[in-house]
This record gives sequence, structure tokens and C-alpha cells, in this order.
Amino acid sequence: MVDGSIGSNSIEQARVFHQEFGLTGVIITKLDGTSRGGALVGIFRELKLPVFYVGLGEQPEDLQPFSIDAYVRAIFNLPIGEESSLN
Repeated sequence: MVDGSIGSNSIEQARVFHQEFGLTGVIITKLDGTSRGGALVGIFRELKLPVFYVGLGEQPEDLQPFSIDAYVRAIFNLPIGEESSLN
């Protein structure tokens, strides 16, 4: 699990854990705050680890399966549920 609010430090954290334990994927938490989850992109680009879940709040039910479409829509403030050229 990586804290999405710590920015580039989360990439280093994931790198160390991956070297020590051989991760198969990551969960990014705290994406409900001011963070846009840029660490998520860095971790994927550098370590080629898939993102399985994202934490969007404080409660267990706030842990959601990761959707690249929802992530891109949130970054660019696009409406959810409409057809787009993202597909």
C-alpha cells in the first residue's frame, strides 16, 4: 500500500518494497485529498506494477478497484459515464 499524498517519495517507497518483497501490484491510498495520484503514474512507469485498488476515503468501503478511465476523467475533470475518446 502506498500513500498517494507523499508524491515522489511514494515511488521510492514502492521501489524499496518491490526490491525486498517482489510486489505483484500496488494499492494507492489517500486519493480523496488534494493529491491527484501522480505517484500512481510514476510507480507504473518505473516499476511496471499494476494498480489494483485506490483509496478514496477513510472507510473500508472507500477502497475501490482501480479504473484507468475514472482516473483520467478525474484528472481532467471530465464527466463520468459519458462516452468519450478515452476508449
